[in-house]
Order: sequence, then structure tokens, then C-alpha cells
Amino acid sequence: MRFYEYESRKIIERAGIPVTRYGFCNTPDEARTAAEEIGGSVVVKSQVLTGGRMKAGGVKFADSPDEAAAHAAEILELEINGQMPRGVLVDPKAEVAQEYYAGVVWDGTQKRPLMLFSDMGGIDIEEVAERHPEHVGRGHLSNLLPISDFEAKQVIAQTGVTGSELNRATPILARLAALMRDCDMTMAEINPLAHLEDGSFVALDAHMEMENEARPRQRGLLQELGIAEDEAREPYEPSEFERNVKAIDSADHRGVIQGKDHGFQGNLGLVIGAGGGSLTLTDAVRSQGGSPANYTEIGGNPSVAKACGLAREVLRKEGVEKIAVMMSIVSNTRVDIVARGVIKACLELGKDPGETIAIFRIPGAWEEEGFKILERYGVEYCDRSVSMWEAAGRAVAKIQNPAASSSATPGAAGSGEGR
Repeated sequence: MRFYEYESRKIIERAGIPVTRYGFCNTPDEARTAAEEIGGSVVVKSQVLTGGRMKAGGVKFADSPDEAAAHAAEILELEINGQMPRGVLVDPKAEVAQEYYAGVVWDGTQKRPLMLFSDMGGIDIEEVAERHPEHVGRGHLSNLLPISDFEAKQVIAQTGVTGSELNRATPILARLAALMRDCDMTMAEINPLAHLEDGSFVALDAHMEMENEARPRQRGLLQELGIAEDEAREPYEPSEFERNVKAIDSADHRGVIQGKDHGFQGNLGLVIGAGGGSLTLTDAVRSQGGSPANYTEIGGNPSVAKACGLAREVLRKEGVEKIAVMMSIVSNTRVDIVARGVIKACLELGKDPGETIAIFRIPGAWEEEGFKILERYGVEYCDRSVSMWEAAGRAVAKIQNPAASSSATPGAAGSGEGR
């Protein structure tokens, strides 16, 4: 779950990290009032859950309250990466001596938080890490033990920061780390962390992302920020495919289907799921040169109509030539129901299931009944004796070299070979 910048500012403020005086505004008049209260030059920033605000014209400087109001009027009507702004943030134009970066992210490999600090703030930390790795300090944290200032000081000192700057930045990074862990964040970032001309440190911008599953535990924080329990925080506008899949899922309580296609432009549609199978099989398709058209999850014994609905939406996506229907090692989802659903989708769209379904690999309940249905329509299937990697490879080969793969015998039974 992502937070808007104005919400992130509130989160770090309540953690005791200094911020500049700011105002979140929904109208040009509110922006004018905020600029008057701040005094001096200000910056007006669009509040969207996407990057590229500066390039899109969503960040503008103003030297007077009237100019701030005029900028706010323009920005409030400005769509950025498909998103209309929630409002604008009015910030003072700070006199900055140096910009730093402070962040804490969840390291999925080490399974614990990772503190990051750089003396090159204001730009993407990924870019700094790639081009100037000596300017990035790093340090892992315990998931259980208290976070000490000493750990933060060690990370900052790796970048060569010393003296009063080191002493002033240390509690900020330590508090950010505590905030990240206490609030179930996957990322807590201040960029830039500004060292002002008067010697003080303040957070000029902040980004926070929280585990979706932590929403019930963080109910108090969300209520404080005015975030409704059912408010989705997608970083982009859902596509027609995503909206349709969600509607199909909501209309039937049996089983679960989910579908994403943001960022996918491939020709192989995926109907996959079960116990981590979606991630594993999507990666397996990509690793073997395939190009997925989408990401899906299906499981929990959906109805035929639901399986059909998901497959139909996948097949309707522009550029999709075939679909691969796969699940992980063993699934409790009935094989025959999914088979009937995906075949029904093919027939409804006037497609030959034997030609359209590149591979069907769902080991589990009602397997024999499912295989009989697939055989009837000439669909190539396989059982658990064929690995997920091999099944993904067969699907990729069939879509990349249909002539060669057509010589195989679809639906033939055996010890997993061609089955």
C-alpha cells in the first residue's frame, strides 16, 4: 500500500523527524492561504501515486500566494501517468546547503530491514548506487532487537559524513528505521533529507509503502490519516482487463481469481496460480524466452463460470496468441472445473481449444476427470511428473515454434511425456 507524499510527511512527523511547514490543499484558494501562512517562495507539488511529477509539470515554484494559487489550479487539472491528483502540497522553497538520502527498505533476500544513507540526495538512490556506490552506506537491522543510534551512525559514516552533520543525521535515520519496523512499512524513504543553511536537518520529501496485509494492525494510523479501510492504493489506473477480472471475481464467492496486465505486452496469456505458482511460473516463462501477456492467480475451487471468465478475459487481450494453464506441485482446486472453464472460454470466442491452449498442467483433485475433458478437445496436458519449469518451456516452444510443436501428439498419456 502506497501513501501520498502529504501522508508520508505526516507519518515521519509523528515519528519525531523534523519537516518544514507545509499545507495540503484541494483548491487554488487553499493553496493561496497555505502560501501566505508559509511566507516567501513556495513549491506546489501534485499529489499522485506515481513518479515523473517534475517532468510532467506537476511541480512548480511560486514567489507569491497568487502565483501559488495559479499553479495549483493548473496542477489540480493535470493528469500524470493516468492519475488525477488527490490535491497539491504547498511547501516552502528551502535554503538548502546539501541534500542527503535516508531510507529503510525490506530486504527480501536477507529477510530483514536494510538501512541506506547517501550524501547524494535529491536523485534516485538506484542511480547513485549504480554510478557512485562509494556514496551509499548500508546496514541490516534485526527484526526483533531495539534499533540503536549507533547502527544508524555506522551507516551514515560509511559515506564520509562526520562532525555535527553526522550527529544531526543519526537520530533521523534511527527514527526512520524504527518507524519502518513499527508501522509495517516495506519502504520508508526521505529524499531529499536537507541540511539547511541554518545547520538544521529537515525532510523535504518522503515516500512510504506499507504491507497490504498489515492494514488491520495499522488501523489506528490509517484512521489518523483519513484512509478508509476499503480504499485501494494502486500506483496506476486499473486496465479494462483488470477491472473485468475483478468484477468477475466479485460476482461469485466460489474460489478466487486475480489478474494484472500492467506492464505486460506479451503474446502468451497465463491462467496460473496456487501456492506461489503464479510467480514461479511467470518467471519460468520469462526465463525460457517467453513473453507473458498478463499475470493471474486462480485457486480455491472457482466455479466453471469464474474460470471461464478469467480465461476469456486473458484471451481477449490484444496480442494474445495462446494461453498456458498451469498450477504448482499439487492443487486442491478441481482440475475438471478449470478444464471445463478454459475450454468453454475458447469455444465462446470461436477458438479451437486444442490450438489455443498451449499447455494444461494442473495436478490435483479430480485429475482423471479433467484429463478426459482435455483429451476430448485435443488439448496437450501433463501431470505432476512434468516439472513446472518443463511445462512453461513447452508452452513457450509451442508459441515460438508452432510448426515444430504441432508434430507432438496432444493429450497423449504416459509418464508425463506429452500428457
